[in-house]
Amino acid sequence: MKSGQRLWTREELILAINLYCKLPFGKMHQHNPEIIELSGIIARTPGSVALKLGNFASLDPSLQARGIKGAANTSKLDRETWMAFFNNWDALIIESELLLAKYKGLPEPVSENIADDKELIGQTREQVIQARVNQSFFRKSILAAYNTTCCITGLQHPELLVASHIRPWAMDEGNRLNPRNGIAINALHDKAFEAGLMTIDTDYRIRISSKIKKDPHGPLSDYFTRFDHQLMILPTRFLPDPAFLMYHNTERFIP
Repeated sequence: MKSGQRLWTREELILAINLYCKLPFGKMHQHNPEIIELSGIIARTPGSVALKLGNFASLDPSLQARGIKGAANTSKLDRETWMAFFNNWDALIIESELLLAKYKGLPEPVSENIADDKELIGQTREQVIQARVNQSFFRKSILAAYNTTCCITGLQHPELLVASHIRPWAMDEGNRLNPRNGIAINALHDKAFEAGLMTIDTDYRIRISSKIKKDPHGPLSDYFTRFDHQLMILPTRFLPDPAFLMYHNTERFIP
C-alpha cells in the first residue's frame, strides 16, 4: 500500500458492489457521474472507486467466461465481500441500500413510489420499502447488464423493457434478486415468456412454441416466429444461469 492510502472497509466495499451491479460494464470509469458521486460519499477519489469496480470485475464469473480479466490485485476482504454478496442477494442488497442511505444522510433507502406510502407504519411500511428497493435494484442491475437492450429484439427503450425472472419470483425466494435469474425483455415477449409461449435454451437460443408457429403467416409471425432458434442478445455480464433456463425449458415452455 502506498503512503497515505487507507484500506477499504467492508461497508465501502458493499457500496462499491452495489454500484458495480447498477452500472453498464463499459461505464465503469472515473468520469462517470455515479462513480464521482460514490467517491464523494465515501471520501475516496473517483479513480480509486473505478479501480475497485475493476477489481470486482476480475471476480465476476460471467466476465471470466468471456475472457475479460478486470483489474488484478484483489484483497482478501474484496473476495470475501464479493462472495458474501453473491451468496446472499436478498440480505446484502437491502444492507447495501440501507448503507447508501446512511452515507447520504437519508432516513431510508430511496426507491420508486415510497413517498406514496406515508400512511403505512411499522413493520408493514418496512416490508413495502424493502420490496420496492429490492425490485428497483433488480431492474437496475438487469438493465445495466443488458445495456438497456431487449435480449430478443434489440429494442432500447427502457420504458418498454421488463427485468423478467426466468425462475418465477414466487417459486424461488433464494434467487429472487439474483441477476443471473433475470433477462431484459420487452413487455410483449415478457408476457409470452411468462406464459410458456417462448423460452431460451441453455445454448442461449430463442425457441418459439408450436402454439404460435402453427400460424406462420399470421400477425404473430413478425413478432415471434422470425426469432425462433436465433441467438439471444447476450448481456455484458450476469449471463443467465443454465440451471434456470433448463427449468424454464422443461417446466414452463409449451413445445
